[in-house]
Amino acid sequence: MPAELPALTVANTALWRQWLLNEHAASSGVWLTLAKKGTTNPTNLTWQQAIEEAMCFGWIDGQARRLNETTYSQRFQPRAKKSMWSKRNVGIVARLEGEGRMQEAGRAAVEAAKSDGRWDAAYAGSAEAEAPEDFLAELAKVSSAQATWDDLNKQNRYAIYFRLNALKTPAGRQKRIAAFVDMLAKGDTPMPQKKSEKPRSARTTVVGKVARPVGINRQTRSSRQNRPE
Repeated sequence: MPAELPALTVANTALWRQWLLNEHAASSGVWLTLAKKGTTNPTNLTWQQAIEEAMCFGWIDGQARRLNETTYSQRFQPRAKKSMWSKRNVGIVARLEGEGRMQEAGRAAVEAAKSDGRWDAAYAGSAEAEAPEDFLAELAKVSSAQATWDDLNKQNRYAIYFRLNALKTPAGRQKRIAAFVDMLAKGDTPMPQKKSEKPRSARTTVVGKVARPVGINRQTRSSRQNRPE
């Protein structure tokens, strides 16, 4: 198993940026302490501040862990070579470049994404994502799958959107669509969900903040969100 990443606590945004300036090329990542709302000690560094500085150096965030009532820990590490980009982060990078904050390592990560198509394939956030029309068309052909889809919560709808968006070939996409329709026809979901849980959004729209999709599970329990409040 990979070695556990070290924990890191810095007092503020400026010290996080300084740490990245010194260590981004040598470090494989850290568990960074982040402040919940209103917290100033031992850090006032927020997730938004942390992710912006991280992107300047070609880093990205990951899993979060609860620490206590005032802080939590989130994994930050260099962006993987094939890591997908969100449209939100594409927009943030443009702003960071305009503000003169981007560093060479950050620009290199952007250029790599542009060269292999990941930049143009950036996925929408959960608030803007819509289920693909080709998926909905196949879904409508199977009544049992459509019924399960109609009962999916926002997390599971976004899980399907995210996975379909990540596929690069038409053949791979059609295969995955068929697999999702078959899964839904059996009453299964990408992530655990209470059977009584209903989506708030319209049939083609996914809303709300969600965890990155993992696994295929029966509808047995609710999934926890990725980042602590």
